[in-house]
Amino acid sequence: MSDSPQGKQVPHGEHGRPPTPAERWDAFRKSPFLPATVLVLILAAAAGLFAGSYTYAMANPTPHTIPTAVVGAYDRQQPRRFIAGMEKALAASLKLHPYDSLGTAETAVDDQRIFAVLHVPPSGDRVRLYVSGASGATVAQVLEQAAEQVGPAVGVPVTIRDLKPLQRGDPRGLAIFYISLAAVIIGFVGAIQLSVHARALNPAERIAFILAYALLGGFVIVAVVDWWLDALHLPFVESWLILALTMVTSGMVFTMFNTLFGRWAMLPTWGLMVLLGNPSSGGAVSWPLLPSVLGTIGRWLPPGASVNAQHTAVYFPGHQHAFPFLVLAAWTVVSTAVFWTWRHRHPGGRQDAPAHAAS
Repeated sequence: MSDSPQGKQVPHGEHGRPPTPAERWDAFRKSPFLPATVLVLILAAAAGLFAGSYTYAMANPTPHTIPTAVVGAYDRQQPRRFIAGMEKALAASLKLHPYDSLGTAETAVDDQRIFAVLHVPPSGDRVRLYVSGASGATVAQVLEQAAEQVGPAVGVPVTIRDLKPLQRGDPRGLAIFYISLAAVIIGFVGAIQLSVHARALNPAERIAFILAYALLGGFVIVAVVDWWLDALHLPFVESWLILALTMVTSGMVFTMFNTLFGRWAMLPTWGLMVLLGNPSSGGAVSWPLLPSVLGTIGRWLPPGASVNAQHTAVYFPGHQHAFPFLVLAAWTVVSTAVFWTWRHRHPGGRQDAPAHAAS
């Protein structure tokens, strides 16, 4: 401090002047307020994206192309009128696949290549429509509603039957979506909790604990849904292992992103698994009713692969496909390889203390 001519002390030096904008920004950048502010903005955007992604995929499911088997005299005049009326009512194309017999067409339904069967007897004066609720409850519903309107309108009697009805405890076909969603979310939430409460785990230990909670978590999901609630009868071992693999995949995906992006790993994990993966999985809305882009990419993401594998295990035993397991395995292997290769960048782990030399 120095004396002014009037005898007053005047501040001088850096302690006496107000901070510059650059100094204020540097202090804010180093404070906890910057990440907190960023989180406020991110969470607000995530809320809108979360609502938007599910609304876009599920609010107004519209068929685009529905693979349909045709058996019998489907090229007669009346069946052709019925098919044209169905396509007009659905505002979609029935992608017709001719089959020699109803039995081979039902096998195609079991293989999940076909969503409905149109059987026309030799007389061609009536139509039997076989839907498959297990293949997609929403698809079966829109087909039934359209057929009930189109048949009388074109003067063709229609008989509707469900080849693969849903289980009694799952009338809307959503239980598989819910258990797969639980496995996906708990899978990466578990990895987040390990990074917070067990930060000192070394890489191999971290992978081992992800495997442990995945195996136990998958078992508990099956036990609650099947044994306790009796909502869905699951093939125990197959469903358990699918759920466990889903949780491992989800946990390792977060661990990979945590290695690459540190504390912001939740952003790509949430975007991939929840904002994109779950709405496009085909669990809540069957893929023929999803926007075409979502219906295509959903099968290549972990949530969609999990739903597909579980869906086949429950409703189409003996017709399981390798593709969803390969998708889950590929995501797991790639995520684990990235984590292991750059494990020195992961924010967790510990240094093993060197042993003291013997005196």
